[in-house]
Amino acid sequence: METLLIKNANIVNEGKIRSSDVLISNGLIEKIELNISVTGKHRVIDAHGSYLFPGVIDDQVHFREPGLTHKGDIYTESRAAVAGGVTSYMEMPNTIPNSLTQVLLEDKYRIAAAKSMANYSFYMGASNDNLEEVLKTDPARVCGIKVFMGASTGNMLVDNERTLEAIFRNATTLIATHCEDEATIQKNLKEYEQKYGDNIPFACHPLIRSEEACYLSSSMAVALAKQHEARLHVLHISTEKELSLFSNERPLRNKKITAEACIHHLWFETADYETKGSLIKWNPAIKNASDRQAIFSAVIDGTIDVVATDHAPHTLQEKQQPYTKAPSGGPLVQHTLVAMLEFFHQGKISLEQIAEKMCHNPSILFQIDRRGFIREGYHADLVLVDVDHRWVVATENILSKCGWSPFTGHTFRSRITHTIVSGEVAYADGQCKEGTRGMRLEFRRM
Repeated sequence: METLLIKNANIVNEGKIRSSDVLISNGLIEKIELNISVTGKHRVIDAHGSYLFPGVIDDQVHFREPGLTHKGDIYTESRAAVAGGVTSYMEMPNTIPNSLTQVLLEDKYRIAAAKSMANYSFYMGASNDNLEEVLKTDPARVCGIKVFMGASTGNMLVDNERTLEAIFRNATTLIATHCEDEATIQKNLKEYEQKYGDNIPFACHPLIRSEEACYLSSSMAVALAKQHEARLHVLHISTEKELSLFSNERPLRNKKITAEACIHHLWFETADYETKGSLIKWNPAIKNASDRQAIFSAVIDGTIDVVATDHAPHTLQEKQQPYTKAPSGGPLVQHTLVAMLEFFHQGKISLEQIAEKMCHNPSILFQIDRRGFIREGYHADLVLVDVDHRWVVATENILSKCGWSPFTGHTFRSRITHTIVSGEVAYADGQCKEGTRGMRLEFRRM
């Protein structure tokens, strides 16, 4: 690994912004101070006063490998990630085959070791009948257990009450949940199918995957976690009503029940279905403007702990089908940091809060080993941002394999100039450095 010296950066870290240089050696941050001088062979990046963030840690992505690689794969989507300042990701088990055994889970780690440009971890998947495999999960080597308390790909809906009880009672690591009540969804879907057939208006999506469906499932997960003192992380909160289930307790490391917001629930609302249609069809659904505002406020006040993407690419051909056939999800990992920086430009959030929600807090609540902060001795995962450089999202600069984005045509006011992954410059001035490889995340858990 080359020695790297970043000069004249405004470091955004741990609630402060300060001017400093950063010296990186052997993949680690060796020194943080003003006017560092180095002898011997080294590379210099002059930040010219741009902002240096810790690398973004995205705790929820779907990179589609194995089995769905026509949409995306670990190489293409990790490439998009580093272009967007995401240096570490945690990927979901609903690939084909589903990651329901320890052998299948380790297969994904082997693929990532060979192909991923960003650091990586993979969730162990739960089903109604793989409890023994789930409980073998190593908390020091795997980010967590994923429980779909709502429909998913293959055999991953966990709706057996005994199985849920056993997971929450016996799991030795974090449980991450997708919370939507399947019975409520199916009841609503039947009503809209009777009215519209396959061509249900996309604006009906939040009525089908409703507030009630979300709250019923989230409240069940929280109740189970409290009953068994489990470590629960509820993903992609989409309704104001669910916020009552969580607290803004501090410090974060003491929180047993945490929550995540995704960029699409902070950016879009129901009026956007008219122009975006299936391109913003996600599960849980994007809901009302009042839900969006409440979720954003909860991010600011600490009720919601992290901001992530739920990056889930599909081809445009798939997304252009009628409602009942168009899959839910879309690509976001390349644009999540610049989207949050747009909120900074609007005066809604500070740079320090962005670093907290996207870098520090994922590290704390997943107990990731030496990442998520700009500290001496930590892995050098860093993102350099020019907050005054306008650019337009267009087909030619989208790196996800699916080739589209719900942000296509949008002008962002900030640009990622450099992304450093475990001490290697993985992205610089619009180009990815081919051959860069991330590392497997490790976790410091008691």
